[in-house]
Amino acid sequence: MLDLTGKVALVTGASRGIGAAIARTLAAQGATVVAAARGSNAASNVADIVLKGGKAEAASLDVTDPAAVDAVVKDALAKHGHLDILVNNAGITRDQLMMRMKRDDWDAVIATNLTAAYTCTQAVLRPMIKQRGGRIITISSVVGQMGNAGQVNYAASKAGLIGMAKALAREVASRGITVNVVAPGMIDTDMTRTLTEGTSESWAVQIPLGRLGTPEDVANTVCFLASEEAAYITGQVIAVNGGMYT
Repeated sequence: MLDLTGKVALVTGASRGIGAAIARTLAAQGATVVAAARGSNAASNVADIVLKGGKAEAASLDVTDPAAVDAVVKDALAKHGHLDILVNNAGITRDQLMMRMKRDDWDAVIATNLTAAYTCTQAVLRPMIKQRGGRIITISSVVGQMGNAGQVNYAASKAGLIGMAKALAREVASRGITVNVVAPGMIDTDMTRTLTEGTSESWAVQIPLGRLGTPEDVANTVCFLASEEAAYITGQVIAVNGGMYT
């Protein structure tokens, strides 16, 4: 069983879906989780974690605001003295065919999915380097690997996360920091449930395991990468997609 007792983790986009599952799973393995999301949206998830005996606190955070990111990181360090795990999970979609895509929709997706991951990662690097250890785990997507019509902005942002992680892994490996990416496929979340039944079934046909993944499938992979058992893994993209892209 993985043991994260004594570790402090910051999870962005932690109010629902994959982010909420990651926060719950890290807490279940003993980590103290700072669950960050816009407004007070992470509060109910934190309450559930605490009710089950875990350690968690909610943080209101707009990941596109660098000052707010710095404030959350500084607050976590002031309270706990260290920050061991960062999970860059926050993300949005603004789907449209390239020919019709508005510049605002491109900019919003890149800002939230890619630039914010840079901001959050840069904010935790100095303390992690100082403590000579840390885990940075970023949630990409199978769409960033194989593409998908109507998601040029989303695919570009998720592919960018992979390149960023691979480069950073080489920069900070000597300081005991690992940097990895988890690339989920079709996961059963609020977002995918908005698909029509026919669309959902057509996706399932492309998945050799024959089903959509669960948020817990992704969270368990993140938890492993955050653990000591994954200490020799860095610069990697771990696919959690049921075999739909290999």
